[in-house]
Amino acid sequence: MKAIVYREYGSPDVLKCEEIEKPVPRDDEVLLKVRAASVNPLDWRLMKGGPLLMRLFLGLTKPRLGRPGVDVAGEVEAVGGNVTQFKPGDAVFGASRGTLAEYACTKASKLAMKPDNVTFEQAASLAVAGSTALQGLRNHGKIQQGSKVLINGAAGGVGTFAVQIAKIFGAEVTGVCSSRNVDMVRSIGADEVIDYTQRDFTSSDPSNNPSNNQRYDLIFDCVGNHSFSEFRRVLNPDGKVVPIGAPHDASVMGLLASMIKTVVLSALGSQKAVMFIAKANQNDLAQLGQLIAEGKLKPVIDRRYGLSEASEALRYLEEGHARGKVIITLDGAQ
Repeated sequence: MKAIVYREYGSPDVLKCEEIEKPVPRDDEVLLKVRAASVNPLDWRLMKGGPLLMRLFLGLTKPRLGRPGVDVAGEVEAVGGNVTQFKPGDAVFGASRGTLAEYACTKASKLAMKPDNVTFEQAASLAVAGSTALQGLRNHGKIQQGSKVLINGAAGGVGTFAVQIAKIFGAEVTGVCSSRNVDMVRSIGADEVIDYTQRDFTSSDPSNNPSNNQRYDLIFDCVGNHSFSEFRRVLNPDGKVVPIGAPHDASVMGLLASMIKTVVLSALGSQKAVMFIAKANQNDLAQLGQLIAEGKLKPVIDRRYGLSEASEALRYLEEGHARGKVIITLDGAQ
């Protein structure tokens, strides 16, 4: 089968489309014929092998895995001996390893049935970004009806889901994005949109932030360009920050120092920072798929690339200006 692989760390130029052996599902796994996949910032970070500390787990001098892609949607090709929930021909979506390929294997527990009126491309956008937004807002942000929520990085893959999911929970949503994305973020449901090139929502200077009296119950941070101290200025006394993003050029030591400071300040005060790593699970995937089927959630898809164009897709994503999701399509993706 054809698959995207990389055998050394580096720029998207290290990605190659090669013929490799088709995987065989284990007893608790499902073999998928991939119809669509999507790329995430984690893919290019792993590809570059940084931060360097990560190479202790990825491989010191060369990658152990070298197979990008987590999000996937496709058709069941075969199932392992213990799998009873799915059968060949079922249309499913979820999370796997090495999804930039014609076939991928994953545990049945990381898949959900794709609703008939949801496209493979839409379904392929959900596992990482959709789960992160849903779990971050619901489980860790404790979002409620009427909550005042700010989404920093509202135009990105996670951010576009977060805006819509926050509205589904009945929150009052403010999105932060660049000038070119203001209309788009407003179109997906944001009650207010702040153009960060014109205003700093954390500033206490009225000339820089005319809405400096606004306070939020929850800040969902997809960017990582403000410190917890800065966020505290615009949080309610018992407000929360859920950070899920980091700057492109962040150093390991810089991130570590920031995390330590955040943990200390959070422990000492009533305003809290809640860090987490999302895990795709069947119940959340099914809920996200149903929200799309009902027209309550609409994935924002920026660009589509073919499998052989994966290096261009990762290069575009790495630039940091993608609106919503970047999709890799294979035959029959629609």
